[in-house]
Amino acid sequence: MSQLARLFIEQSESGLAVDQVPLRNFTPDQIRYAIQALMAEGCDALAYALGDAGIAMYPNNEEMLAITSLLSVVREDWPVAIELITELIEMQGDQATCFSYLMLVRSLICNLDLHEALGVVILGLKKFPGNPDLELEYGSLLDLLGLAVHQD
Repeated sequence: MSQLARLFIEQSESGLAVDQVPLRNFTPDQIRYAIQALMAEGCDALAYALGDAGIAMYPNNEEMLAITSLLSVVREDWPVAIELITELIEMQGDQATCFSYLMLVRSLICNLDLHEALGVVILGLKKFPGNPDLELEYGSLLDLLGLAVHQD
């Protein structure tokens, strides 16, 4: 377990506020690793707190956007997930991954933004033509929106 994860657990167990941990001494990569370690240990609330603190400290860092967007998905905080994943995709530009598009589409669906999800899945398919996961989401969205052409 990382030094930062242990520090967060110790602070929590001693009753001290975890916001007293000096995050400026840690890189985004170290914070991401600590978040993963905390989640693996079942310390989800501490991982969320560390994610919130990490994104506040490094708001324009790709690693922080990626990990905190995943934390938002786990928390089912769809508006925040949508915001963070959108920022991540914009930051990655041409290097944006299919996984980022899928997470954004699924977050939009969970937030009941079906038309917006359809637009994103179409963009994803332009970038990753034939991707089976994106194709599945596309078909599902067409069905949900009543746009699918069924041949009987």
